Amino acid sequence: MDLRAFYQKLRKIEQGIVDPHVVVVSEETPDGGRPGQLAEVSRGNAARLILEGRARLATLEEAAEFRAAAQGVTRSAAEANGGKSTSKCDFGR
Repeated sequence: MDLRAFYQKLRKIEQGIVDPHVVVVSEETPDGGRPGQLAEVSRGNAARLILEGRARLATLEEAAEFRAAAQGVTRSAAEANGGKSTSKCDFGR
């Protein structure tokens, strides 16, 4: 593969992504990748996954559902922890 062409395509895809963090949906791959898995990744990682054919950008509805579910998990973890920080680093609080 021509590296120059690869990185040109990568930059072009990355420039087309507006948000610094986006939700992607995995595609089925020959090496066992499971389709339909959602993840929030940086713009650079999203561009690489899209270029390699491993993922696609999530629709607005898919992204909203994913973020709502992630927020719910965080909220329930905080409630289970008695309202304390769920961070591993306490920083002397």
